[in-house]
Amino acid sequence: MEIKTVFIAGAGSMGSGIAQVTAQASYAVLLEDISEAFVQKGLASISASLDRFIKKGTMTAETKAQILARIRPVTNLSAAKEADLVIEAIPENMALKVAFFREVDGICPAHTFLASNTSSMPISAMAAATKRPAQVMGMHFMIPAPVIKGVEIIRTKYTSDDTFAAGRAFIQSLGKEPCEAADYAGFIVTRILDAMMNEAIRCAMDGNRPEEIDKAMRVCCNMPLGPLELADLSGNDIVLHGLETLEEEFGERFHAAALLKSMVRSGDFGRKAGRGFYKYEKPALK
Repeated sequence: MEIKTVFIAGAGSMGSGIAQVTAQASYAVLLEDISEAFVQKGLASISASLDRFIKKGTMTAETKAQILARIRPVTNLSAAKEADLVIEAIPENMALKVAFFREVDGICPAHTFLASNTSSMPISAMAAATKRPAQVMGMHFMIPAPVIKGVEIIRTKYTSDDTFAAGRAFIQSLGKEPCEAADYAGFIVTRILDAMMNEAIRCAMDGNRPEEIDKAMRVCCNMPLGPLELADLSGNDIVLHGLETLEEEFGERFHAAALLKSMVRSGDFGRKAGRGFYKYEKPALK
């Protein structure tokens, strides 16, 4: 089945980034969220991202207009009836995701593939909520989606060969590199990165300054971002949620550092809150 129209649920930083790269690859995109304000905020984020390409000289204003024209904002799941592929990028809450998959399964045509962008939750639980588990898989894009080349693709025990091949081909058509991962909590990337960020937070608890922790990992390990900078970018609340999911699956070794829990309780989520391990001028949360 050829994928022509992609429905993306959730217009936050992940959903809007996925919508951007999908529209850039000439697909028709339906970008959905629960309110018009959320969708418009996502579209504004896409516009600003494309402007950065224009500023660098790698995109023209005409190309930007063509990309934006391929994205149709919607606020109702009923629009998913037009989709060949649905990508879920809603909040990291299993009950919400299961309910979403159950509902969208009843809306989409029989041929439609369903995918989750979750960073940590097993896909099989979402697939089991549908009447088409063979057509469900994971597509874990990285943040920021327009920049990071890799995408984890996750195959459940139900996923058919045709579904997995279609998902792989779709990711490649975006100019991305698919990385196959088993359907366990955290897959590959989150499982490794969350453990690293958690240990970096423990280093901070031991008295190491965040600036020095990040500097050491950048200059000694050639990382583009230090682990605490990455935690702030990802959202410390998201990191904590990922660790809790991993601990439930794998045990004590993923137990979250006390400092991380304290920061999340205090609202020190990172860039989106204007404060985390560092302070930021323009918080994304209002």
